[in-house]
Amino acid sequence: MNQPLLLSATQKAGPRLTIVIGGLLLVLLLALPLLSLLPAQSPLQVSAYTLTLVGKILCYAIVALALDLVWGYAGLLSLGHGLFFALGGYAMGMYLMREASGDQLPAFMTFLSWSELPWYWTGTNHFLWALCLVVLAPGLLALVFGFFAFRSRIKGVYFSIMTQALTFAAMLLFFRNETGFGGNNGFTNFRSILGFGITEPGTRAALFLATVLLLLASLYSGWRLARSKFGRVLTALRDAENRLMFCGYDPRGFKLFVWVLSAVLCGLAGALYVPQVGIINPSEMSPTNSIEAAVWVALGGRGTLVGPLLGAGLVNGMKSWFTVAFPEYWLFFLGALFIVVTLYLPKGVIGLLKKRGEA
Repeated sequence: MNQPLLLSATQKAGPRLTIVIGGLLLVLLLALPLLSLLPAQSPLQVSAYTLTLVGKILCYAIVALALDLVWGYAGLLSLGHGLFFALGGYAMGMYLMREASGDQLPAFMTFLSWSELPWYWTGTNHFLWALCLVVLAPGLLALVFGFFAFRSRIKGVYFSIMTQALTFAAMLLFFRNETGFGGNNGFTNFRSILGFGITEPGTRAALFLATVLLLLASLYSGWRLARSKFGRVLTALRDAENRLMFCGYDPRGFKLFVWVLSAVLCGLAGALYVPQVGIINPSEMSPTNSIEAAVWVALGGRGTLVGPLLGAGLVNGMKSWFTVAFPEYWLFFLGALFIVVTLYLPKGVIGLLKKRGEA
């Protein structure tokens, strides 16, 4: 076999292997909720804890993919995506709290001696309105913030600091009991969703499948966006914004669109996270969580879509073990991991795998 044919065969082998591995992972994810419905005596039965843990990691993977759209393709490092994730979670949590309380006020409002629901709780007992809030709350906030930030041509480290300040300010606001979001305890003690018991195996399996479908839809949308003309403009915006402007493009509209899209994806992920985990509180808005999301993307490989999913899975898998075995050392390990990735894996795990494949 001559050299050109050998190179062609090698280049085709990589994508095929990726497709095969991705297909096997998809089959495994689709099988998990079915295995969770098996009797407890079955050796193949998946526990509720395992299903919840994997579902939580999948929600984080959607956040990583959303962050990759703005950081990996548009060059906008956000350190506040935890805010959009939490807003989607709170919107769904409001509906779940109304489901649990029935015709009464939510338990935390009764404890605080409130006499009526705040105006912004109106309609939250309807699932469709809750879904609208899941999209509108993070989407409108991202639209307003992005409009003024991009109009002022704020970028680089200044943009990152502003996003971090935004999520920190929101966290302090939601910690207050006067805001009507449960204070530092947040929302918990959910009982049902759409009339189905939230702890029932069938409900858990349905929520897990919905998370898998959202992840696939987000991945496919990101792939189509990256391969389109819009995606090529985004990468040009990331690499040489001034040259793009000289070519007659206005970067503000492109930045704003991908920024709002990323925020909405985070909100949807948060909405699926809350009923599976069973709690939402202001700690989800902590800047530390947003920084962790940046570590997921950096570890996996930004600008690759698949890399951030891998990074989210690896980091959160290690976190689940570390926080049980060595909880006091987790943040030190996370910081060291980010330093190692920055110095020795600038293109992440995906970049390393591609390099070894080419070799």
